[in-house]
Amino acid sequence: MKALKPISWRKFLSADPNHQVVGVDEVGRGCLAGPVYAAAVSFKSGKFTNLVTDSKLLSAERREELAAGILLHHQVGIGFATVEEIDEINILQASLLAMRRAVEKLEIVCGHILIDGNMKIPNMPSQYEQTTVVKGDLRVALISAASIVAKVTRDQLMKDMATQYPHYGFDSHKGYSTAVHKKSISVHGPCIHHRRTFAGVKEYLTLVP
Repeated sequence: MKALKPISWRKFLSADPNHQVVGVDEVGRGCLAGPVYAAAVSFKSGKFTNLVTDSKLLSAERREELAAGILLHHQVGIGFATVEEIDEINILQASLLAMRRAVEKLEIVCGHILIDGNMKIPNMPSQYEQTTVVKGDLRVALISAASIVAKVTRDQLMKDMATQYPHYGFDSHKGYSTAVHKKSISVHGPCIHHRRTFAGVKEYLTLVP
């Protein structure tokens, strides 16, 4: 496989002192349960700024360590779209909504948003430029940082959810479509945290009141 060429987030900087470069990524898009989360990160110091890796390639312990450092040293916004919103507007639109909410949490005056993937965020104010980067979490440090924060935040939510619904195993698979997860849905039926429009869930809605 051909190595992906890194992209420096600094090339998007502006002479405007209010201008910030922001990396954005989402997590949980392919899950059967739980909200979709997104994080937006703007670097404020030199710490953790050279990290370029997919959050899924890191151990859980390393992700948590890095997320704590990113949250401590940089400006971070976290957004999500609920299961109800996912079922109402579809997962793609919900993912974009979560990303917009994450950027809005930063409350920046103007900036250039670097987005993982190939779709820009709709309904963003005109003071934000947007650039999409395919495999951005493997190429742009800002997007990598956003990916790590989003995953750690969502994973913790799924662990908390597992204490309420232990028979689904949310703490292990985090809501993804694993064989164990699909089996538990077929036995117990979906719970309130499952995405009812998704294949693997909607077939078992008759199992619950």
